[in-house]
Order: sequence, then structure tokens, then C-alpha cells
Amino acid sequence: MSSYLNVSSSATGRQWIGPSIEDERQGMAIAQATGMPELMGIILAKRGVTPNEAEGYLKPSMRELMPDPSSMRDMDKATERFLAAVKAKQKIAIFADYDVDGGSSAALLIIWLRAFNITPTLYIPDRIIEGYGPNNEAMAQLGETHDLIITVDCGTVSHEPIAAAKCDVIVLDHHLGGETLPDAIAVVNPNRQDETGDLGYLCAAGVVFMMLAAANRSLREAGETGPDLMSMLDLVALATVADVAPLIGFNRALVRQGLTVMARRDRVGLVALSDVAKVNSAPSAYHLGYILGPRVNAGGRIGAPDIGARLLATNDPAEAAALAERLDFLNTERRDIEATVLAQASEQAEQRGTSRGLVWAAGDGWHPGVVGIVASRLKEAYNRPAVVIGLDGGEGKGSGRSINGVDLGNAISALTRDGLAR
Repeated sequence: MSSYLNVSSSATGRQWIGPSIEDERQGMAIAQATGMPELMGIILAKRGVTPNEAEGYLKPSMRELMPDPSSMRDMDKATERFLAAVKAKQKIAIFADYDVDGGSSAALLIIWLRAFNITPTLYIPDRIIEGYGPNNEAMAQLGETHDLIITVDCGTVSHEPIAAAKCDVIVLDHHLGGETLPDAIAVVNPNRQDETGDLGYLCAAGVVFMMLAAANRSLREAGETGPDLMSMLDLVALATVADVAPLIGFNRALVRQGLTVMARRDRVGLVALSDVAKVNSAPSAYHLGYILGPRVNAGGRIGAPDIGARLLATNDPAEAAALAERLDFLNTERRDIEATVLAQASEQAEQRGTSRGLVWAAGDGWHPGVVGIVASRLKEAYNRPAVVIGLDGGEGKGSGRSINGVDLGNAISALTRDGLAR
């Protein structure tokens, strides 16, 4: 086993691998072009950064990195229908996922629409009862009383529920699409199979931000003024980091500017949550991913699924304080449940053996809201793809997390195509 800097392995026994010759050469070129230390140049080189891109990578600019929203398929159709609903004061419903990305995406739309005196209906499904994404019953009920439904962070593969709505539907999502798309007015998703993939790193809030930017552009062209989108970047940054979207390309500018906006403490919901979590320093990506994000997620995991979105969208300090306290309590409860399930799952995995290609565990009564987190813990502990399933009678609900080089999503899609899974 070769060594790097005279170190052959880490404290956990993993091989210590240094930069390749190509990375060292590229790192030197970056250092020479920018004047930064050679070690920094090597780090950037390993991330695929070229000498010409180095300055922009370290100081990402919204102006320079923001793509044209219309470059995404169906974006213009989505924007046109959205603005038509706004101008006609139609009834709009937002169907959102129950995690940070879904809640932030919903809050972005609610805040933008509030500027036009429109209060949309917020619908977030119950994780345990309804599961992920649109379902036939909920979409049919919303369709009876609304002119337009916007699904955020979900909907790309929801053919039957969208058909059940019997009203216009716009999908704003980032999850992997299937071979066919639902019959919606527009499906805006950088991970559609017919997309280039250039913006595949965006989370759903990033996609929503792009549509709102397109809407503001249309308003400007008509001589009107749209809401201030830059002031909403704190929500996009929170979603991007909490959803573990890669910090590359436009995402880097969104998070950098979003942290600046968050530091101004203008959003009463995030201020209340930061205070209850005792965040007493300038916000960083760490705070988004490990302090604020888990608390927003806690509502969807083991509490009322709409608490997080309501907190992020509210402009009432008293309501924000109450919702933040509730989320903080639920997060403590979530940690206790997670610790119990993790201990049991780890014991199972050890007994079954952790040297194979997959680590998995299943148990009666394991809370569906924590199986994804526990799967992540197993993946990190054993450096293997991990699946954790909570059983309830004869039915199981599980979640998987994978390592670099193993695409669980594609594997499951292949099983479905071959008729081996449903």
C-alpha cells in the first residue's frame, strides 16, 4: 500500500490516498495563476476546478453564474400559466414535500404570492399515512376547489395523482424522472431524462427560485415590478445545504448570497428558530445543515408535516416563536427515537455482516420518519450502501442511502422496469 506524506492509512483503517500527478500539476497551475497556496490549488483541482475557474469558484457571483431560466424545459409554459393565475386572482394550491427542501420551496411561493395579495392553500402530506408525493385522494380534493396546483419537490413520477386533480398542474421538482412525464401543464425538472443535466445539481427550491426569476423577468418586460427575490435567498440556501445538494455551479452563488441575507435576520421564522437553537454567531453552512435544517425537518418526520413550511413563510413574530419552540421539541424527540433505532439497526447489521455489497436492517415499529437518517448513519459507519426498513404488520416502509459509484435510484428503477419491484 502506497503512502502519502508518510501516512498509509487513516485512524479508521482506510487507505490514505494523495493527489494524482494530474491533480498536483493542475494545482500548481491554479496556484501560479491566482497566487493562492499550492495546497489550495490541489484541493480545487481535485474538485475539477480549472485555473480559469478558480477565482469564481471561491467567490461565486449570482450575476455571472445564474443560468437563463428559459434554458430549462417547460419553464416558459410554467411561468406563463403561473402569471396567468396571479393576474386572474385564481385559487392556487401548493402541494409540497415534507422536508426542508419542500418546505422552503413552498415558503418561497407563499411569500412571492403574498406580494400580490394571494394566499395559496398549502398542502403537505402526512409522511406515515400518505407517504411521499402527491396521492390520488388529496389531488382530487384540491382540484375540486382550485384552478391551479403547483407541486414542489415532488410530482415528476405522479402520473395518476396529477390526472386525478382534473385541474391545471405545474410540477417544480428535481428528482429523477421516468421515461414518461405526467400530463401536467409543465414539468420543470433539471433531472428530466430529456434535460441536458447541466443544472441537475439544483434542489427543488433552486428550481422554484428559477421560475420566480422568470416570472419577475416577464413582469419587468410588461412594465411591472415583482417581489425582491434576492431577499429570499436565505430560504434557497437553507434548502440547498439541508438537501445535501452539491455546492457547485450556481448552487455556490445561491448559498453564498443566501448566508449573507440570513445574517441580516430579516426572516422572523429563521430568527426564531436560530434563537431557540442558540445560534449566536453569523450563520454558516454548518448551521444550515446541522442546526436549522434538522429542526425544520422534525415536523415532517414525527410531527405535523406543515410546521416547517409555515415557520419559514410566516411574517408574524409570535407565530414564529411558537412554531420554532414546537420544532425544537420535536427535534429532541426525533433524536431520541433515532438513537434507539440506530442501536438496533447497527446490531442487526453487525450480526448479518458488513463486508458485503449492501448493509441493511429492518424492525417492527421503527418510525418511518427516522429510517432515512439511520440509513445514512449505517452508510457512513460501514462505507456501504444502506437500506433501513420500518415494519408495520405485513408492510414495510424503508429508505436507502448510497455511496459514490452506486446509484440505488437507478437500481430500483431497473427493478421496476423489469417487473421485479412495484
